[in-house]
Amino acid sequence: MNESAAALDEIEAAHAAVGGTARGRRYATQQINQAYVVLLSSRLQRFCRDLHSELVAQLAFTVAAPLQPILQKDWTTGRALDKGNPNSGNIGSDFGRLGMKVWDDVYALDARNKRRRQLLDEMMAWRNAIGHQDFNKQELNGQTEIGLAQVRGYRSVCGALAGFFDRAALSHLHAVAGPASGW
Repeated sequence: MNESAAALDEIEAAHAAVGGTARGRRYATQQINQAYVVLLSSRLQRFCRDLHSELVAQLAFTVAAPLQPILQKDWTTGRALDKGNPNSGNIGSDFGRLGMKVWDDVYALDARNKRRRQLLDEMMAWRNAIGHQDFNKQELNGQTEIGLAQVRGYRSVCGALAGFFDRAALSHLHAVAGPASGW
């Protein structure tokens, strides 16, 4: 996660270099804000995919050695996070393949995660609008530009959710494989 934080900090620095740090509208920074959203999405996607892969490996380790690669391949083939955005549906679907109800689990850890999930999906709407250059999405509520404060809010949401995903995955592993298992 440190590498991801450093990359996101570089975008913040680029924003400050182009637009300055004083208050006021900075027209030249819109492209940086959009790049920030896409980078943030990709970093969250990598985190979720890596966490899923680690959980797959740990769960597979609990069965006889000849079955481990079979289970690992089955649990990762067609994984939504390998080709799709880290939206709430893809995250839920991929972890659900491992018997985990990821959203129920993170809600149980902190009720604020319901709102974070909404904001994650809002961020994914922005990511898709940017990636496909289609800002006429109903999910954007008529907005065509995204501000730095909004992107910073998404970054905070992603950081919080990543921590809760990690805790929920470890809890699921302990429930399935026993408390001695884990990373």
